Amino acid sequence: MKPPLLIVGHGTRDDEGVAEFGRFVGRLRDRMPVEVAGGFIELSQPPLTDAVAELFERGHRRVAAVPLVLVAAGHGKGDIPAAMNRELTRHPGLSYAYGRPLGPHPTLLSLLEERLTAVLDPAERAGTAVLLVGRGSTDPDANAEVHKVARLFWETRWAGGRAGAAEGGGGHGTEPAFVSLAWPGVSEGLERCRRLGARRVVVLPYFLFPGVLPDRVAAQAREYAAGHPELDVRCADVIGDCDGLADLVAERYEEALAGDIRMNCDTCVYRIAMPGFADRLGAPQRPHHHPDDPTHGHGHAHAH
Repeated sequence: MKPPLLIVGHGTRDDEGVAEFGRFVGRLRDRMPVEVAGGFIELSQPPLTDAVAELFERGHRRVAAVPLVLVAAGHGKGDIPAAMNRELTRHPGLSYAYGRPLGPHPTLLSLLEERLTAVLDPAERAGTAVLLVGRGSTDPDANAEVHKVARLFWETRWAGGRAGAAEGGGGHGTEPAFVSLAWPGVSEGLERCRRLGARRVVVLPYFLFPGVLPDRVAAQAREYAAGHPELDVRCADVIGDCDGLADLVAERYEEALAGDIRMNCDTCVYRIAMPGFADRLGAPQRPHHHPDDPTHGHGHAHAH
């Protein structure tokens, strides 16, 4: 019998984001031939520790943990593994295989394309730029991944490739931006698109579920649009609970069990001394605080 799938989310203060996570876990339970549990490392119910305890009490001694994150930033590299290691201490005899973050992946590019076409008629493609907005991180490797996704989206979904050829020409361009911790921000990204000649911009949030930060992306896009009535600014939806995302998580589950995680360590600030980030080399990874976890009395708060 294969180990159960443990979905590990970061957490959000947004009730709809929590509900969407729950619906997604339910979708996986309906589709997967193994037990599925899900929990958050902070901010939201149910906490990860409850999900692990539930599986342990059912007799499972090995699980496959898949981080529900898009890029390999601090949550995927440090916070979630540290939280999982704490669960090993709580549950002697437990072990886990760890999956890699979800992106970049062709499935995500296809899902982003679906979200874009939901707000843009194919006839409007010409003169339209895409602004792919990621969360933003203090980890340069994670920010570079968002740039990579933007470029992959441009070359395979938006310009001169399959979609562009089928509809008589590609879109105007795809630019990356961030809503926090990194530059350019949403307004700077929109301004760049405008100055490059776009008549229309679709803001494409690179987020899994609703939350504080996706709401902030939409609000900043609306604010910019109000000051630039000559530019048609539209905001697409987040990726959300869907079969395509479930397929990708199932793929990451199988990779974890096979040991085929292929993490990119060449530009990880925890493994090499990157200029400007040398203090992170070999830094210990500690789990986040969760208010429902009384054994862990320190941490920090931020919005998601």
